[in-house]
Amino acid sequence: MALKPIDLTGGKSVYCFNESQIASAYELAFEKEDTAPKIQGELERLEKDFSRNERAALAFVMIDRLLKSSPDEKATD
Repeated sequence: MALKPIDLTGGKSVYCFNESQIASAYELAFEKEDTAPKIQGELERLEKDFSRNERAALAFVMIDRLLKSSPDEKATD
């Protein structure tokens, strides 16, 4: 039985991203010499090895963990 795709369109969510956050994420992922290769490598691996639902689940869990963690944890960027 196929799994129903995880809805990524929002709704009554308290998790929102603004354009500045997305721009900063893309800069880290695609422009900064010290972070881009590492992030791109993981993205390629995850996109190859994980289903769409698995990637969505991982993204949501990572966002939740980041919200619950201290901003000072391993703050190197």
